[in-house]
Amino acid sequence: MTFGEQNTLEEGVEQLNLAFDHYGVNFIDTAELYPVPGKKETQGKTDETVAAFLKSRKREDVILATKVCGYSDRMTWMPREEEPDTPTSLTKKQILYSVNASLKRLGTDYIDLLQLHWPDRYVGGLFGQPDFDPNQVRKDAVVFEETLEALQQLVKEGKVRYVGVSNETPFGVCSLVELAKNNPDLYPRIVSIQNSYSLVVRKDFEAGLAEACYHHKVSLLPYSPLAGGSLSNKYQKDELPQGARYTMFPGFMDRYWGSQNEAAVTEYAKIAAAKDMSPSTLALSWCYHREHVASTIIGATSIAQLKEDVEAYVLD
Repeated sequence: MTFGEQNTLEEGVEQLNLAFDHYGVNFIDTAELYPVPGKKETQGKTDETVAAFLKSRKREDVILATKVCGYSDRMTWMPREEEPDTPTSLTKKQILYSVNASLKRLGTDYIDLLQLHWPDRYVGGLFGQPDFDPNQVRKDAVVFEETLEALQQLVKEGKVRYVGVSNETPFGVCSLVELAKNNPDLYPRIVSIQNSYSLVVRKDFEAGLAEACYHHKVSLLPYSPLAGGSLSNKYQKDELPQGARYTMFPGFMDRYWGSQNEAAVTEYAKIAAAKDMSPSTLALSWCYHREHVASTIIGATSIAQLKEDVEAYVLD
């Protein structure tokens, strides 16, 4: 999600080539929204970088994942067949339009894993927001059945192989799985969940989702294993370098400041130093070796960062 904002197309392709050729990385995760912060001027540029990389590869050698936006009344600029100023949503019409547009940008005829980027309904706690408040529940949220119907159509058409969710809750996971279990001919079964998970962001998954996903065989693909870069211990609140995500996206990284996060990062850095490794390596290796983690979503803005990120996964 840095490709097209913090990285040029050429820099992104260089990173992907190194990851694929030297380290054997074959799973690429993108989204129709990327790069971030999402805006009309750059929407889809991450896909353009991925497409440029794919041109020199055998498509079957790459596992390609992307996402379709959930509900947002602030992203009315997202391309859709609807009238202008229409919020993004997980309606059947919007999902079908989104996937066809993604396939065109990516230069491929199928997606290995299509994920619902965030729920259509109000859930609370999303992207650092306050926890669930019943008074915020929307009555016009798209029902699970309509969303699953669209996903099933895409699977039957061969445009999507598997489906998953992102930023979901135990209620969402269990509801979607039960619908598919009871109606296997109508709805596809979700196979993965991409949620934030790291040394400093644990309870949202471990306190309920871990059990639900274990019993329903839904694999975790953690994003932000470095907690927005905070676990690298490179950033001090009063001494932020120019170009850091904390300064580029006002308000976006506030969830990693205050409370006990900074104190925890400092203590983890001490543990890493005692083991003669970088704080980033400690955090990434911890995340990768958790039993319920299938694969980890990492991102880098430089080749040096990419090498450090990937090499953390070879540690025992």
